Amino acid sequence: MAAKPPSRFRVAVCQLDVRHDKRENLARARELVHRAARRGAELVALPEMFVCPYAAELFPRYAESYPGGEALQMLSQAAREERLYLVGGSIPEREGDRLYNASFVFDPEGKLIARHRKVHLFDVDLPGGFSFRESATLSAGSGPTVFSTALGTIGVAICFDIRFPAFFREMARRGAEVIVIPGAFNMITGPAHWELLLRARAVDNQIYTVGAAPARNPAAPYVAFGHSMVVSPWAEVIARAGPEETILTAEIDREYLKNIRQKLPLAAEKSAAEGCSGDRNGKGNGV
Repeated sequence: MAAKPPSRFRVAVCQLDVRHDKRENLARARELVHRAARRGAELVALPEMFVCPYAAELFPRYAESYPGGEALQMLSQAAREERLYLVGGSIPEREGDRLYNASFVFDPEGKLIARHRKVHLFDVDLPGGFSFRESATLSAGSGPTVFSTALGTIGVAICFDIRFPAFFREMARRGAEVIVIPGAFNMITGPAHWELLLRARAVDNQIYTVGAAPARNPAAPYVAFGHSMVVSPWAEVIARAGPEETILTAEIDREYLKNIRQKLPLAAEKSAAEGCSGDRNGKGNGV
């Protein structure tokens, strides 16, 4: 019989300053994961595209295929050596002739337990002439990703996925208590919507949301907003980073979540699948 998940556990976000040198990024990410573990974190998250600058034309150059690749090997080894669950932000994943923006999740044994491929690609034309086309190089994933751990039930979404409420409601319906969102919001959308969306999805579904952003690098081709944060099921920001490289930690209180759901039930068990862009068969991207 599986052990009951703990009532509380510590989560950490490694807000990494991502540079062009992939090996430097991996070494720095490994060091931050180690430091997060020393602070008692049992669930650690890295940012979106933590191996390379966020630029569509660079994704093919930095892409890896599972199970090989430097980043995937580092993630597995780090999870095993630090004895924690590691949400590996996201990397460009190559499968055949397709590329995906994919998040790989490893357990304390270093085993891959989930993979989320970003479903909603970032194709936008924003004020000020800013345009971005992920679809120029990336393919979309097929649906939500939720998986069981010794800490409870976790979901993963990537950046633009957060703008689709039914997508998150479907993860809550599947039992997610915490949803980790590696995301590289920019200097236009970040100040306007990053906190708003993390708080909205948290209160919509009475879950903890963990936003894992890269640190801000003004010299980068795409300048990230930073400000990783953890939000409670009552939409309280319980931990917030600034723009610089840092480690953000917070406590996840599953009893508090349960209490919120009992006092203000939102019937998350009701299916939202008909409004959810993704896998209609409920298979998602879990491994």
